[in-house]
Amino acid sequence: MSERHPTEPVVAPPRPGRRPCAPAEARRTVERVVAERRGTGGHSSWDADALSDALLVASELTTNAILHGGGITDFRVDVVGPGVELSVSDRSHDLPVVVPRTDPQGRRSVGGRGWPIVCRLARDVRVADLPTGGKCITVVVPLS
Repeated sequence: MSERHPTEPVVAPPRPGRRPCAPAEARRTVERVVAERRGTGGHSSWDADALSDALLVASELTTNAILHGGGITDFRVDVVGPGVELSVSDRSHDLPVVVPRTDPQGRRSVGGRGWPIVCRLARDVRVADLPTGGKCITVVVPLS
């Protein structure tokens, strides 16, 4: 179990009243939240490669919500212990899937790499149905 940062979770719209509608906005929000936490006594052991992993995971989760989940319905980011907790909600109950690298004829398939990337870079990956419909995927990406 990880130690939580003493501040409240950040509901992370890039501008007041808006949730990210594009992966680039989600990445900027993660960068902003991590920078704010670092400035308020965050861990000095955070490195650029670890932050890049968190940004990539944010991109993959939001891209998947847009392409396969009917759009982003909620996005949250918080620094939890030595990691970044990301939660992305969408309208679909469908679980993420791994797409085979080749089709039945042996041709390379396009796409399908996002979920394996998320699972490789994150820990504590959870998928939960939401009472209002859809699902929420929550992950923790280590920052050190």
